[in-house]
Amino acid sequence: MTAIQLSPAQRKEHRSEAHHLDPVVMIGNDGLTPAVEKEIDQALKAHGLIKVRMFSDDRAAREAALALLADKLGAAPIQHIGKLLVLWRPIPPKEKTERDDRQPGPRTVKVVSFSKSGNHRATVKKIKVFGNERVTAGGQVKRVKKRLLSVKRKAQAA
Repeated sequence: MTAIQLSPAQRKEHRSEAHHLDPVVMIGNDGLTPAVEKEIDQALKAHGLIKVRMFSDDRAAREAALALLADKLGAAPIQHIGKLLVLWRPIPPKEKTERDDRQPGPRTVKVVSFSKSGNHRATVKKIKVFGNERVTAGGQVKRVKKRLLSVKRKAQAA
């Protein structure tokens, strides 16, 4: 993979977003190991914009590590300041799986009751109705009754 190329304005925007972030991954004396690269890849998938702290005193090694990470992981190098490296990669969209056995969720229903005299305002109540409940004409919430089918009806339906 190659590194993402950003315009200076985009890089500036990501730098400002990363300002308050804490380092997510620390690179120790062993340098860039496959385990560290895997952790950085997972952090980029989860967060998109991350800071990495590298405990090396060699500036050239840190710059080389930033360029290598950006190329290997398909990320954009945002900033290298001191021992902190900032990387960005767009977060991939998450796939939603539809369940076949899913029931309808709760819904909010407005129940309006008018005054008997006609001189007052109608009162409006918001009620949360679950899938097994219904609202009657009088505004009461009742549970839906399970219909019991006779043996004859069951045979006709099948």
